[in-house]
Amino acid sequence: MKKFLCTILMFILSIFSFAKGYPNKNINLVVPFAAGGGTDAVARKLGSLLEKELGQPIIIVNRTGGAGAVGMTYGSTSKKDGYTVTMITREIISLPLMKLSPITYKNFDLVSLVNMDPTVVLVGKDSKYQSFDELIKDAKERPEKVKFASTAKPNFYALAIENKTGVKFNHIPYNGAGEVVPALLGNHADFALMGPGEAIGQIKSGQFRALGLMANERIESLAEVPTLNELGYDVVSGTWRGIAVPKGTNPEIIDTLNKAIKNVTSSDDFVDFMEKANFGVKYLGPEEFGNFIEEDTMVIKEIIDNLK
Repeated sequence: MKKFLCTILMFILSIFSFAKGYPNKNINLVVPFAAGGGTDAVARKLGSLLEKELGQPIIIVNRTGGAGAVGMTYGSTSKKDGYTVTMITREIISLPLMKLSPITYKNFDLVSLVNMDPTVVLVGKDSKYQSFDELIKDAKERPEKVKFASTAKPNFYALAIENKTGVKFNHIPYNGAGEVVPALLGNHADFALMGPGEAIGQIKSGQFRALGLMANERIESLAEVPTLNELGYDVVSGTWRGIAVPKGTNPEIIDTLNKAIKNVTSSDDFVDFMEKANFGVKYLGPEEFGNFIEEDTMVIKEIIDNLK
């Protein structure tokens, strides 16, 4: 019995010592979407600044497929040692609700929310659609013919529009916004839904035309773009990004990561980058992040129930 208790004590002490020494080697940051998109851009900036906070290299690992399911599954099933962290997105809610992935946010220990953005309805410069009304009118006249470039299948931003307007789009899947941009520019799709930061360059250069913003109010960087509410459509939707680790990770490690991320997200360097790239900064710690996800789960579940 004494030997058993000594073994348990040594195990506990080893865990404590490990956590206190964390990190002491490279940390892999899993991005479940392709390089070049908004999630990848936020992850790379976050990672570069976390290197300074944590004193170890942050290696970006893009694992694409399944509308984010492949990368998030990989992250959730990695070792619980703090050396594989994952950038999770709204798809961690939508995919399991649609029974397209067995992995939910409960397979992770949440660390921090870092970003939240509204969604912009976009068409190419040569598109026949001059307004959101024209897009919806055509979709009603030609069910499932209007081609939507989707970075997730199902895409809950598009589903929200379908649910409110009664239209049905032809959803064409792409692995991240980095692939959607050339698809839209090459007229391989009729429209796309992206975050402001993913498309601001093309909008300002005239390559993309923004038809509407899925938000409660206009944003400064796209002040000329009306909200869908202004246009008579009660549709508000956006994306968010946060950091999580496999369920069961040592709380000391989670605390170390969260404190580092909190410092980074409040730094001038990160805020300036996010503002210039038109990404919204939104920090929440583990508990608040969990409450946030639970509330968003109810929003998405309502959309699914209405579709049924």
